[in-house]
Amino acid sequence: MSHEEITNLALRRAIFFPSAEIYPNSPGGFWEFGPIGTKIRNKVLDVWRKELVQQEDFEEIFGAQILPEKVFEASGHLQSFNDPIVQCKKCHSLYRADKLIEDQTKELIPESLTCEDFDRIINGRGISCNKCKSKEFEKVRKFNMMMGLDIGATGEIKGYLRPETCQNIFLDFQRVYKVSRKNLPLGIAQAGSAFRNEIAPRNTLLRERELGQMEAEIFFNPKKIDEIDKWNEIENYELGLVLPNEKEIKRFTCRRAVAEKIVSGRLIAYYLARVQQLYEKYGFPLEKMRFRGLVAEERAFYAKETWDFEVLTSLGWIELIANNYRGDHDLLSHLEGSGTDLSVNEDGEKFIPHVFEISAGIDRTVYAILDNSFKNEKRGQDERIYLSMPARVSPYHIAIFPLVKKDGIAEKAVQIKKLLEKRFDIVYDEKGSIGRRYARVDEIGIPFAITVDYQTMEDGTVTLRKRDDMGQERIEIEKIAKKIEGIFYD
Repeated sequence: MSHEEITNLALRRAIFFPSAEIYPNSPGGFWEFGPIGTKIRNKVLDVWRKELVQQEDFEEIFGAQILPEKVFEASGHLQSFNDPIVQCKKCHSLYRADKLIEDQTKELIPESLTCEDFDRIINGRGISCNKCKSKEFEKVRKFNMMMGLDIGATGEIKGYLRPETCQNIFLDFQRVYKVSRKNLPLGIAQAGSAFRNEIAPRNTLLRERELGQMEAEIFFNPKKIDEIDKWNEIENYELGLVLPNEKEIKRFTCRRAVAEKIVSGRLIAYYLARVQQLYEKYGFPLEKMRFRGLVAEERAFYAKETWDFEVLTSLGWIELIANNYRGDHDLLSHLEGSGTDLSVNEDGEKFIPHVFEISAGIDRTVYAILDNSFKNEKRGQDERIYLSMPARVSPYHIAIFPLVKKDGIAEKAVQIKKLLEKRFDIVYDEKGSIGRRYARVDEIGIPFAITVDYQTMEDGTVTLRKRDDMGQERIEIEKIAKKIEGIFYD
């Protein structure tokens, strides 16, 4: 498969498509989800809530997307949330300097390098403009990706669209901690939009200006980083790790990763395991998942330790989640910026909690699921495209088709739909040939199709067709639910 094939399918079935596409020259980096894409996206969030937020007993909030300037002064974003950009002298095309170099050298370049370092690499490696092939560039400079706006009628109050969803969690920590009546560690989660003024949005959902994030921040006592109640559940579970400055994936049990001090403690290993298990539920095989350990130069300015969770796609390894040990940076910064005491008092000790972050891209995850499940089979002159995605994230569980619309068959199909729709997500379609209807639902990843025909009217059986192998069997209407229930969260 290729990125182009996935994009073509997404456009053809309105899974996702450019925002304001009917207007020419609309800015890039903004994407809409159609009916099918919205269903898939919502189910990605449903699985995240079920498998991580609920099972780990996190508290979920919903924060404002616009925050005052002082928040980002305190957090360091106004000073440090910058990308290195470079402009071609000939055609004036703008690029992120690190991505331009990576595209042409296939080497990973830390975005935290100085502008002078980028200039040396661009000149020394003979980097050229992707558009006009010129090797003459302006000096690299830093560009702040924050999207600012004025609040109120006077224009005197400055605000910003949040560049990440976590700041709301830090601002709300003290209130949520008190009302939750829980001791640390305490996880607070949030799903929503973040906004980044990307220099060169590309690869559809992988680099957007408005992006979806599903985020969890785990607040804990650093002295108790090895006190994890459910440690026995994952201590022998294997993580796929790429150690800092290495390239090969190595398998470590969580216990070994802690014992050899590859991670800072049991809490880190535990939540890395939960992340990998979550993406197993999304259908990713272990060999297509890895945690890449970042060296200090690659990490965000606030991170003491970072493990980027990446999956293998048609575009190579792409990052879906930043797993950051943020230390006490965030609460301490907002304590100093606001003057509000954000410490806690537990076991007779007053301290600022440390934070471990699991910051996942919603839209990136949707794209990766589409990429991982995309199948294009050639059978002689025929081509069959389908999405072999797990039923738990498919837009519908079952498609119901009447073979014809006459002789009471359509009415019978509607009855079966009503019988099943309280337990399953159902789509009903009576238009076109049965073969074309199968092809349509295969392309959007529906795992089962039920065909109601003349035999149904005689003996009460239907044809149950499976998406992946196209196998068919006759089954009694009363047994359909029992036949396929339980497969969605197995």
